Amino acid sequence: MTISVEKPIFEEGSAFKKSGDKIGEFKLDGGFSMPKMDTEDDEAFLAPEMNAFGRQFRDYDVESERQKGVEEFYRLQHINQTVDFVTKMRAEYGKLDKKVMSIWECCELLNEVVDESDPDLDEPQIQHLLQSAEAIRKDYPNEDWLHLTALIHDLGKVITLPQFGGLPQWAVVGDTFPVGCAFDESNVHHKYFIDNPDFHNKAYNTKNGIYSEGCGLNNVMMSWGHDDYMYLVAKENGSTLPSPGQFIIRYHSFYPLHTAGEYTHLMNEEDKENLKWLHVFNKYDLYSKSKVHVDVEKVKPYYMSLIKKYFPENLRW
Repeated sequence: MTISVEKPIFEEGSAFKKSGDKIGEFKLDGGFSMPKMDTEDDEAFLAPEMNAFGRQFRDYDVESERQKGVEEFYRLQHINQTVDFVTKMRAEYGKLDKKVMSIWECCELLNEVVDESDPDLDEPQIQHLLQSAEAIRKDYPNEDWLHLTALIHDLGKVITLPQFGGLPQWAVVGDTFPVGCAFDESNVHHKYFIDNPDFHNKAYNTKNGIYSEGCGLNNVMMSWGHDDYMYLVAKENGSTLPSPGQFIIRYHSFYPLHTAGEYTHLMNEEDKENLKWLHVFNKYDLYSKSKVHVDVEKVKPYYMSLIKKYFPENLRW
C-alpha cells in the first residue's frame, strides 16, 4: 500500500512548516491508510514560540535554577551511559518481571513522575501524554494508531518509580544517543562525555564504532531510558501498532537524529521511511506542552478503545 504524508520542515521560530507541494511517499505494511493531515492550514496545530516558563523551547543555556538542575542531569547521564551499562539494563528490564498491569493503569502511575531533564514543563506526565495525543487527534483524526502512540510514548518513565527499580532520572529520561560509537557533538552538553569511559575506548570512539554503515537502528544500542523500555514492553507483549508507531516510541528522544540530522549513516531504508512519521510526531511531543490541563475523564473512553484495539488487556512490565 502506498500512502502520502506531508513532510514537515523544522525552522527556528515556527518549528514546523509544510513543504509546499512536495509529498513524501512511502509504503507501510499492515493495511494502515495514512493520508496527509486532514485539518485546513489555518486550523492546524501552531507551535508556540515560548514554553510554559516564558522561554524558548529546549533552551539549555539560559540561566535559571531549573536549568542548573537540567545541566547536572546531563552531566550524570553522559558520564554513566556506557555500553556495559546499557547491556545490563536491557538484560534486566527485558525480563518484564516488574509488574502486570494495563496500559491505562500505567498512564495513571505517571501522575507520580516529573521529568527533571525537561526544561519546558514541570507538570505530571499524564498531562503531557494527553496534550500530545489530543493535538495530534485534532490534526490527524483518522490515524488512531498515532493518537495512541502519543498517549503511550512516555509510559516507560515508570522505571524511575520504586516498584520498577527506582532508576535515577539520568537512566530514564533526557535525550537519547547511540553507545558503542563516537558521541556526536550535536548531543546536549556534549562536554561531559569526556568523563565517560567509552569516550576513550578505541573500539567505541570512532564514527561507526562497533557498527557498520547502514546497519539499521534496530542493531544499534541506544542509551538506556524510557524510550527503549516502552518499546520492549510493546514488542514483547505483542502490540499490533504499525512499524512507524513502534519507531516513534523507541526514538522520540533521539534528538541528535530527528532534529540535528546526525547519525543518519547508521540508518537503513526502513528507518528512513519511519523517520518521516517521527518528524510529524515531534512537533506535537515538544510544542503541545502546556499548563492547560486535558479533562482526563472526558477523553478516557476514546483512548481505552484504542488500547483494546492495539494491546492485550494486561501487559508484563
